Amino acid sequence: MCGIVGYVGAQNALDVVITGLKRLEYRGYDSAGVAVLADGGLAAAKKAGKLANLEKELADRPLPTGTTGIGHTRWATHGAPNDANAHPHLDNAGRVAVVHNGIIENFAELRAELVERGHELLSETDTEVVSHLLAEAYSSAGDLAEAMRQVCRRLEGAFTLVSVSADAPDVVVAARRNSPLVVGLGDGENFLASDVAAFIAYTRDAMELGQDQVVELRRDGVTVTGFDGNPGTYREYHVDWDASAAEKAGYDYFMLKEIAEQPKAVADTLLGRIDASGRLTLDEVRIDAHALREIDKIVIVACGTAFHAGMIAKYAIEHWTRIPCETELASEFRYRDPILDPRTLVVAISQSGETMDTLMALRHAREQGSKVLAICNTNGSTIPRESDAVLYTHAGPEVAVASTKAFLTQLVACYLVALYLGQVRGTKWGDEVSSVVRELSDIAKQVDQVLETMEPVRELARSLKDKNTVLFLGRHVGYPVALEGALKLKELAYMHAEGFAAGELKHGPIALVEDDLPVVVVVPSPRGRSVLHDKIVSNIQEIRARGARTIVIAEEGDETVVPYADHLIRIPATPTLLQPLVATVPLQVFACELATARGNEVDQPRNLAKSVTVE
Repeated sequence: MCGIVGYVGAQNALDVVITGLKRLEYRGYDSAGVAVLADGGLAAAKKAGKLANLEKELADRPLPTGTTGIGHTRWATHGAPNDANAHPHLDNAGRVAVVHNGIIENFAELRAELVERGHELLSETDTEVVSHLLAEAYSSAGDLAEAMRQVCRRLEGAFTLVSVSADAPDVVVAARRNSPLVVGLGDGENFLASDVAAFIAYTRDAMELGQDQVVELRRDGVTVTGFDGNPGTYREYHVDWDASAAEKAGYDYFMLKEIAEQPKAVADTLLGRIDASGRLTLDEVRIDAHALREIDKIVIVACGTAFHAGMIAKYAIEHWTRIPCETELASEFRYRDPILDPRTLVVAISQSGETMDTLMALRHAREQGSKVLAICNTNGSTIPRESDAVLYTHAGPEVAVASTKAFLTQLVACYLVALYLGQVRGTKWGDEVSSVVRELSDIAKQVDQVLETMEPVRELARSLKDKNTVLFLGRHVGYPVALEGALKLKELAYMHAEGFAAGELKHGPIALVEDDLPVVVVVPSPRGRSVLHDKIVSNIQEIRARGARTIVIAEEGDETVVPYADHLIRIPATPTLLQPLVATVPLQVFACELATARGNEVDQPRNLAKSVTVE
């Protein structure tokens, strides 16, 4: 949510900032704006809508050329998505500009104070109060970083703030609390952004910041302090992917590219985590073996697609470790007074590592004394930093809002955690762990096989573009797959789509079945769960008898389903617990193609943001 870019150096700042904002478009936004320092003054432009609108405005009314600037893509929270509410926001004198990600909870009180002191505020946003407060503080402090520290000490909520002042040339100052911000370290230039993707074309050296910190950027260096003015701690790191990884590489959409990258992403997530004997070596899991043996409950917290990965993980964890496991929506977790203690392991799953609901859930867990293990795709993000241990997925950048390769790699990471716990606690023998690891190692090839057979799925999707509803059914680990398939269709095709546990069909959902209603059914292997297989075949017969169009996903060699499938999608035979890794892929392709057929924007669906950084 909300893309932020800041630059100070020798290049044309506007070019760098606009390039960075384009790389952050995937985060979702509804307006954009920039500000540059030039000729002793500050010049800004902002427009509602996509970046193309801002670029047209800049072409019609060019800004002066400068080498220090900031930019922003806004996701509307306070105030409608119009020109006035777009960022940057300036003080009344037009000397200070601010962009902001997050929510300032006490803005109404601060706004009232400013109005009483004679300030004229022109927008409905919480952000504008900061530009006015910052101008006041700067007039007395004479230093932009000190002014930012003073202002931040008055703010409540979660925020990233980036500012420039016409009276402080060649300086960009930023602050963060519970909201993403990363520094890019260059040669004679430095960068700020809400994601490394914004500056990856210029540098792959980055710096992660801590909580409640202010960072001051100049051409020749970076200074980090706490809100209290004391020197701040930070960590420098090197990004292990380059700009080409964030490009479309000839695909029409990032989502298509990311679906195609899944075999490699799965293989990369396994890389380096299996020793020569087939045992797991998860060096990132810094919780000692004794503490892991003492765990008597596991709670998985996540949102959206990551929640579906957590639901599947529950099956694997309980089967392989015999530890009770709960999967909880992070957005609901801390509000229901969950029962946690030091023997509880909380697993927090987040692609971005900045998901605010998940971050607040893990903080609540740590306050109760529980250990937290993060599963995340983004090095240096907040959730891994605040967890006791982390298992990074190695999906590479995921630009499309609808998650695909992040989901599969989260699943792989969850399986690794479950197996590792079984290994440490002795509930799985070494040869059993090695056997499952070998099966996991084969999955990348099997995902590739699925991708090679997707043209009939695309044709089917195109034939359904005028439908209004699609239902999804599954049992066991197929139930979360059904939920994920329905979510993808909602996100991309803007269709009514629901996922159900097939056993619940007669408890209400069968009332929705009518003539020619498309129903997707994920069929478990007849080898691993034969009872469940037989029951879901009965479910298929029930809905087909009521006129539904059955779209059946079944493994190769399963002939029992053939008489009842109007459309049959074959997937490779896999162990039951691992089937979601191959069964999900056709549903991703199906949703992407259906959205395309309906003329929708695939990479940036309406009303959605890639990284949800507010509760």
